Amino acid sequence: MVVASFTSLIIPGIQKGGFWQTSLGILIGFFLIGLIEYLFPHEHILKGSEGVIKSEKIKKLFLIVAGVVIHNIPEGFGVGVSSAYSIEKGSATALAIAIQDIPEGLIVTLALMVANRGVVTPLAAGIFSGIIEAFFSLLGFYTFEAFRGFLALGLGIGGGAMIYVTVKEVFPEVYSEGSHTLSTVGFLIGFLLMLFLDTTI
Repeated sequence: MVVASFTSLIIPGIQKGGFWQTSLGILIGFFLIGLIEYLFPHEHILKGSEGVIKSEKIKKLFLIVAGVVIHNIPEGFGVGVSSAYSIEKGSATALAIAIQDIPEGLIVTLALMVANRGVVTPLAAGIFSGIIEAFFSLLGFYTFEAFRGFLALGLGIGGGAMIYVTVKEVFPEVYSEGSHTLSTVGFLIGFLLMLFLDTTI
């Protein structure tokens, strides 16, 4: 997500509309995802509960699904707005996001299976989160196809939102348990893989 944020969103945004418009978008993206995270109750696999509503009132299953959905919003939007910039760039971003979604989805599905003691609900949750991601992808694409003068702003919003999720959620989850060396090597491999996909395809 870090690589895709820069190579598919922020750098193209600067090339399209300059530093200031893209930076404004990054600030908006940070603020919007931060606000969503603050307002809506959700659960992380390792970090636990967040959101202004007390999680004790809501089933843990729902909270985990909500956390996945919040992560998928910037991913979908980023794919959509990068596709509005260039179909080739959008395709590379979609492939990069899809590859990182596979291990993330597996971990979340296993956690949901343990929490729910079943298969149907985790599968339904995965399908629902995919629909949300697709919706925001279409929203990003058609919004900035219609308002191409603000494309740099949209690219900044997508990049900022994805960086927020990475720094605020993914990194703390990755480094909260287990070997830090293994996590760092995994990050490096993922970083280089995404860089390859995003710059050579």
